[in-house]
Amino acid sequence: MKKLSHLLRFKHKINGWMLISGIGALAALLPSLYILTGLLSKPNENWAHIKQYMLIDYAWESVILVVGAVFVTLIIGVSLAWLTAAYEFPLRKFFSFVLVLPLAIPPYIAAYTYGEMFSYTGSIQLFLRNRLGLTIDQNYFDIMSMEGAIFIFSLSLFPYVYLITRTFLEKHSASYIENARLLGRHPVAIFFKIVLPLSQGAIVGGASLVAFEVLNDYGVSKHFGLQTFTTAIFKTWFGMYDVDSAIRLAGLLMSIIIGIFIAERLLRRRKRYHSPVNRSTPLRRISLGYMGSTLVISFCTVVTLLSFFIPVTQLIVWATWTYSDIWNDKFITMIGNTLLVSFFAVLFIMILAVVAANVNRTWRSTFTLTLSKLLSMGYSIPGAVMSIGVLAVFISVDKRLAGFYEALGLGSNKLVLSMSLIMLVFAFVIRFVSVGFNAVDAGYDKIGNRYSEASRMLGHGMTATFFKVDLPLIKGALLTGGILAFMEIVKELPLTLLLRPFNFDTLSTKAYQYASDEQIHQASIPSLLIIVLGIVSVCLYHWMGRRGTE
Repeated sequence: MKKLSHLLRFKHKINGWMLISGIGALAALLPSLYILTGLLSKPNENWAHIKQYMLIDYAWESVILVVGAVFVTLIIGVSLAWLTAAYEFPLRKFFSFVLVLPLAIPPYIAAYTYGEMFSYTGSIQLFLRNRLGLTIDQNYFDIMSMEGAIFIFSLSLFPYVYLITRTFLEKHSASYIENARLLGRHPVAIFFKIVLPLSQGAIVGGASLVAFEVLNDYGVSKHFGLQTFTTAIFKTWFGMYDVDSAIRLAGLLMSIIIGIFIAERLLRRRKRYHSPVNRSTPLRRISLGYMGSTLVISFCTVVTLLSFFIPVTQLIVWATWTYSDIWNDKFITMIGNTLLVSFFAVLFIMILAVVAANVNRTWRSTFTLTLSKLLSMGYSIPGAVMSIGVLAVFISVDKRLAGFYEALGLGSNKLVLSMSLIMLVFAFVIRFVSVGFNAVDAGYDKIGNRYSEASRMLGHGMTATFFKVDLPLIKGALLTGGILAFMEIVKELPLTLLLRPFNFDTLSTKAYQYASDEQIHQASIPSLLIIVLGIVSVCLYHWMGRRGTE
């Protein structure tokens, strides 16, 4: 009887919102399941060769790249977060904003730019030879290496750690740090004994995002000649034309991702801190003296120059050299393609995010929590892995619809959905829906359930309550989630490169094509357009954040 009552209660809860959320979670799960089941299939001869001679190298270089990038980004991001959150110095507000701008530059664009700048004919060596008369050993400028890739990833991805840690310190650490200050503890002791343990969850969260981004990368590793899992998937798929081995590589990489995801959750769960007061107070900043301010400003200046201003300036110079030669109507089409696919992907992302977040906060249960976790797992799956799963799912769907296609006169073996814009948008949605979901879920947590429960008590249904009560209150969270998802989609390379329709170029694929053809100067214009879209997104995100704190 008890089980029957639970079943009846669950059936009573099922409505359109629940169904959409369940379908979205199932759609997000299907590509992953296909990839993981690929590990159970019988391996071919190519896989035996890859396993014996290449797999260890792929795994080792991937581990070194991830560990190195995470280590350096933690040093840069956490130190900058602590300095801008706890101290007052000249230009602090300026640096607080500018330090976020590197998010607008995809790592592969930074790699192309710095790789060309440090080359023998690049601007740095030309300046040393022609202006200073110095000819330095070429080995000192070899950025096309593992160390160079770590350098690029660290400068491009440290804002993830910086933003998450700074937000936590500003909002949730004031009482602990103030007590330590009152007890006369030295700032260095406060940082190592209070700040680091206190913000462990935020730091681990930022570090996991960095690890996922590094594992997702293809452009940097390909350009620098590194043998990582992602480059191996591309090479196996397009070089050896062996989809089965590519699926097995994707399955192994996905297993590693799942392990990182579980470890991150366990680490964040181990330490939770609660404020001793009901209402959190902002952290009081201490003014730095002349020497301290000079050191902090110098550190911030070096980071912002290397991560944003130097590469952007170099791209602008190259763009002035090549603009008249390569700019044509095709760039207008590429901009339109980029905005088109981004618009539809963001639209469906935010619809699914709103539905899932509303279901999760209305019916708190293990089932709804599982749905939200399934939707959130897409961001942790690299684009190359996701693309294989999505393509396999769509090919399977096309095969099942073969009779329908034949009835329409399209032929029995026609692939209608595969390699179409629908498939690309679908892939973007399941990969980045977690970005929108997290923003909307945070917005719901902020407003609570008081207003929606009052509306339901007055007889309004779930849909009417959403449009009349919830939507006006969470529109800021919706806009924030849409901005973040748009920024990620514009920068995404592996997913777009593998799943785009024939002759459908975006800004990211065009920049990659130019760089692959060793036309780095020509790649500057599509790269700058991506950066401009990213800067606009970062500015809007920063503005929304300031509005939320006012």
